[in-house]
Amino acid sequence: QMQLAESGGGLVHPGGSLTLSCISSGFNLDRYAMAWFRRAPGKDREFVSCITMKGQGISYADSVKGRFTTSRDNAKNTAYLEMRSLRVEDTGNYYCVADTIGCNGIGPRYDYRGQGTQVTVAS
Repeated sequence: QMQLAESGGGLVHPGGSLTLSCISSGFNLDRYAMAWFRRAPGKDREFVSCITMKGQGISYADSVKGRFTTSRDNAKNTAYLEMRSLRVEDTGNYYCVADTIGCNGIGPRYDYRGQGTQVTVAS
């Protein structure tokens, strides 16, 4: 079965750090751009970051620039989202998506999407 699975979420205090992982099963990630999105209760989906197939191109939402780092290890079929200096407003369900076309337009368009992992930032 081809799927994505996220892990690494949890409860953290403001200023803390978490690293999320997204691992594929049933297919190789090296043919897909990988993006992270998040959804907070009562809010729309928000783009967080995207990394191209070979990792040469990376983009971030302004709200996370300088605090979050996305990376990938194609040999392990895994993408990562390292989050530092977390804020209360970073709370949400974080999920990864994979798309063969690339980072432009990813989100509404994707080939695979994970179920997500909850990140809660609270005092």
